[in-house]
Amino acid sequence: MIERIEPGKRMSKVVKHNGVAYLCGQVGAGETVAEQTRDCLARVDALLAEAGSSREQILQAIIWLADMDDFAEMNSVWDAWTPEGHAPARACGEARLAGPEYRVEVIITAAC
Repeated sequence: MIERIEPGKRMSKVVKHNGVAYLCGQVGAGETVAEQTRDCLARVDALLAEAGSSREQILQAIIWLADMDDFAEMNSVWDAWTPEGHAPARACGEARLAGPEYRVEVIITAAC
């Protein structure tokens, strides 16, 4: 069975199937990469909770940065947020994001 959380015409916030939650990409508000990363990860936390999951159950993270020069700043927030011993498989790359104001986007897949 497939369960969709907060479905819309274009996308759902979360799609659950066979014990896995697929979160839509999350961006955050703020002036700096650190602020945007913190906000975006808070949104991830809320969606994980809604899906019956948590940071400890994240299987994979895909992170897009508008500029790879922001890698260290994003990682400083990510490293503090990720529970010790529960680091997911992760990829990070550079991409043009949905709007020029966005500097980081995180896509999460988690067990639930």
